[in-house]
Amino acid sequence: MDIFDQVNALMSEIQQFDTDNAEGLESFRIRFLGSKNIIKPLFSEIRNVPNDRKKEFGQKVNALKQAADEKFKSLQGQLKASSDSNIEIPDLSLPGIPVANGAFHPVRIIMDEVIDIFRRIGFDVAEDREVEEDWYNFTAMNTPEDHPARDMQDTFYVQNDPGRLLRTHTSSVQSRVMTTQKPPIRIIAPGRVYRNETVSARSHCQFHQVEGLYVAEGVSFADLKQTILYYAREMYGPDARIRLRPSYFPFTEPSAEVDVYWGLKDETDYRITKGTGWLEILGCGMVDPAVLNNCGIDPERYTGFAFGMGIERQAMLKYRIDDIRLFFENDKRFLSQFSAAK
Repeated sequence: MDIFDQVNALMSEIQQFDTDNAEGLESFRIRFLGSKNIIKPLFSEIRNVPNDRKKEFGQKVNALKQAADEKFKSLQGQLKASSDSNIEIPDLSLPGIPVANGAFHPVRIIMDEVIDIFRRIGFDVAEDREVEEDWYNFTAMNTPEDHPARDMQDTFYVQNDPGRLLRTHTSSVQSRVMTTQKPPIRIIAPGRVYRNETVSARSHCQFHQVEGLYVAEGVSFADLKQTILYYAREMYGPDARIRLRPSYFPFTEPSAEVDVYWGLKDETDYRITKGTGWLEILGCGMVDPAVLNNCGIDPERYTGFAFGMGIERQAMLKYRIDDIRLFFENDKRFLSQFSAAK
């Protein structure tokens, strides 16, 4: 078969081709129009055609390519029309499919509520990285490498880089703000933190905090107590009572734990307050002068207070949830209970 007979045979194949499915059409496209199609080599054969028939041969090959392209588009249109004709048109007069309302996560609800409470008295929101440098997380907060207080927090360090870690508290945001801003500073630092703890009903290796910081001239412990009392009454009701118990934190001195009076109305109250009626809600204290000095703030001129709370604990208290693991399991049955809570 000479070269002209090959062209004629391919033209006959194209003209007779038919298919009723996408697979057959794709095979046709690959054979005649693909990057390695059967027509492309014919163009290089023109040099082997006698001179007086080169023009005729070129016209035939071009016609072959055009016929393949037209056949493909024609069959493609037919298949699309056939597919469209099989689409069932819905009854537009029927009512729409109801969409269930989404649910706010209880941690998000409490986080937003805490942020809103402190914003109302002039605290700005500050956020920063979760993978933190050791200096900002520990050293700047008066916890040097050999300080025994580091044993209070089991830390996740970045592999092959002991100078980086997953932050154990949002105090690292406070240290970053104090090293870059001049007093007065009034911020809250919400965010996720991590500690290498055994997961149980009462503890988890990840949780959320909101920490607060106020640094200015003349800030006193009385200012701290009044701020915490305001928060407790906004969060737990206008009649909320608090008490402060002496405690220890490496970055505050003096330091205190804050309890809110929960009451002893039922058996659950007795159990969660251990029969005292009081529940711990946060830790606080006056910023240690060493912390101010580490961050480049003159402790002779400025004083400040800081506080911090676990948001999961606040949510557990408010919604009477007895297992912290529920916040992280993404169980729709649990989460759907809070759809109308915000």
